[in-house]
Amino acid sequence: MRSLLAAAVAVLLVAPPAQAAPVLDLDRATIPHLARRMDAGTLTAVDLTRAYLRRIDDVDGRVRSVLALDPTALDQAAASDRRRAKGHARGPLDGIPVLLKDNIDTRGLASTAGSRALHVPPREDAALVTRLRDAGAVILGKANLSEWANFRSTRSTSGWSAVGGQTNNPHVLDRNPCGSSSGSGAAVAASLAQVAVGTETDGSIVCPAGQNGVVGLKPTLGLVSGRGVVPLSTRQDTAGPMARHVVDAAILMSALGGGDYAAAGSATGNAVRGARIGVWRKAGASPEADRVVQRSVDALRGAGATVVDVELPYQDRIDAVEFPALTVEFKHDLERYLATRPGRFRTIDDLIAFNERDPVELSRFGQELFLAARDAPPTSDPEYREQRRTATTLARRSIDEVLAAQRLDVIMAPTNSPAWQTDYAAGDAYVLGTSTPAAAAGYPNVSVPAGFAGPLPIGMSFMAGHRADAKVLRFAAAFEQLTHARRAPRYLTTLP
Repeated sequence: MRSLLAAAVAVLLVAPPAQAAPVLDLDRATIPHLARRMDAGTLTAVDLTRAYLRRIDDVDGRVRSVLALDPTALDQAAASDRRRAKGHARGPLDGIPVLLKDNIDTRGLASTAGSRALHVPPREDAALVTRLRDAGAVILGKANLSEWANFRSTRSTSGWSAVGGQTNNPHVLDRNPCGSSSGSGAAVAASLAQVAVGTETDGSIVCPAGQNGVVGLKPTLGLVSGRGVVPLSTRQDTAGPMARHVVDAAILMSALGGGDYAAAGSATGNAVRGARIGVWRKAGASPEADRVVQRSVDALRGAGATVVDVELPYQDRIDAVEFPALTVEFKHDLERYLATRPGRFRTIDDLIAFNERDPVELSRFGQELFLAARDAPPTSDPEYREQRRTATTLARRSIDEVLAAQRLDVIMAPTNSPAWQTDYAAGDAYVLGTSTPAAAAGYPNVSVPAGFAGPLPIGMSFMAGHRADAKVLRFAAAFEQLTHARRAPRYLTTLP
């Protein structure tokens, strides 16, 4: 796969630019900055796309986050330049290179969910890809992911797929990028695309955002179409933006969801003055996260916010029913999706049998969750229906009741503890996570860089109620401006 990717980059870059490429600081550049340069004629979309292709060629051999490049990327960029030259630019995303998680159907590209079973490309774009093309985005390629959205084994390792191998955390390469949008998070952190699209069922956008030190928004359920996205559970799944800067995440969200979030993503630190913020500390799980939380609280209070400690109720009861409900939904929703795809796989039994025959699929860990899903009851089962009702209702109450009782604008919580060392024998080593309330509720949750434990990033999450996406983005942008916590990766081999 690495040699094929290198060959693809070489083909795309075979024709050199007619003049010296403009100087670009890809790590620090925002979409508004790039759009201004393209409007002024000091940068072209082709220049920008070439810069990212070269960056992939230079860096991704260590990170292993890009599965495939779109061979039409430079043609898409040239079409964007022609539109802009005629005064027909489609908006701020026109000409901006985007990577897509490889569970998102993309015409002309294999969309594998990380599995060697889905090698036949889909017939058409996912609905969200159509929206990105309509906005003028350059579809740069596909990002690796945790295979089947990390729902194949109870001992899986985030960032590994049979198609792409292991994605590494660019801050410390033997540390895990978290999943399942691991490739999207690591690629954005390493400046291999301006933005990327990830997907989340519970934590799969915000956790890789936190551990890779970038911004990730898990939107309100239903704002972004799930048509053409390999599902885990349509009752919780949503695609969402990942970026180095909140404003870029907001602009990408505008294209994905059809709203206008750019102003919220451009908020200044003054936006928190007079606000009431609840902090769900999850204290004691991670001393490093505890220190970042306290520094975050101090920064917000220093900017004029009132910050009060809160606890989110019902968490044990939600945890007891969410996973069994997801297991039922996975079989039902995946088989319904497989019926839309070309190829011979139609049931989870087909996939189980394929994995047992394939020399790579079970080489790192098993498929216990596939077996559990195979044996799960149908979605008409009364016990399942009560599990789903309980998970969703209690998750919503856990957020809504705290917001109301404390008269809060948002709730803040640590996204993650420092990234663990990738270890196939032990599997993932989660210590701290706060994604479940918003995930099971279908409410928005955005993670933004907040600090470090040595060289390892820690994020802070901002969550609120139904369709409060602009609000959480506004608080994330204000927090970003107050703390300036993000750093470019150092690509350390290991910790000292």
